[in-house]
Amino acid sequence: MSDLTLEVALAALESAAEPARAAQMASYHKQKRVVLGVPNPTINSLSQEWRKQLSSGDDGVAARCALAQELWASDVFEARIAAAKLLTQARIRDDAPVWDLLQSWLPDFDSWAIADHAASAIQKRLQAEPARLDIVEGWTGSDHMWTRRAALVATLPWAKLPNPKAEELAARERILGWAAGYVPDRNWFIQKSIAWWLRDLSKHDADRTRAFLTEHGAAMKPFARKEAAKHLPAASHAD
Repeated sequence: MSDLTLEVALAALESAAEPARAAQMASYHKQKRVVLGVPNPTINSLSQEWRKQLSSGDDGVAARCALAQELWASDVFEARIAAAKLLTQARIRDDAPVWDLLQSWLPDFDSWAIADHAASAIQKRLQAEPARLDIVEGWTGSDHMWTRRAALVATLPWAKLPNPKAEELAARERILGWAAGYVPDRNWFIQKSIAWWLRDLSKHDADRTRAFLTEHGAAMKPFARKEAAKHLPAASHAD
């Protein structure tokens, strides 16, 4: 059994804290929870070390989920990010507990940094089991803005496929349908998520990005339309 407990993990984060950064980070990320001032590379290193330590036992997935949940429940800014990083891995055998835990965090999303780190972990679980897109589709109708946004951020891998297969193209079109449904939503973070998806898509399928903007671009906020078209040739779109 590992001796890595919540207390040990929090102590490691606290020892790496830079108090001079804490106030700046709290302001930038608009946090009311405790912010220690730990740089992201340090959180990366710690979470990688913890993942290795916990994965060495027979109950590795369960141990990682247990610590991740405790870190998340601590409600410390860096601890929540570390919790997400602890579960961000492409291959996890019997990953249902990880998937279930990540879904349980959705209602707690309240800021982009925490939400995006958790979404990165969700991306890996969706890539491992694309049938889970059926569940993600349900997020698009949530009353919780951050859950709706997560549906696009967590599916970004489908925007980045260079040579998608037929089933991947079908999934891409499905997600673009979600994005189209979001266009009337004037929330900045929702508009940003549409733009992010299209911007990444434009690097691999400029024509499909242009088609989306031709159909929906006029209804998007100007900043989102501009961001979505950032990597398209200037002559191929109009602001």
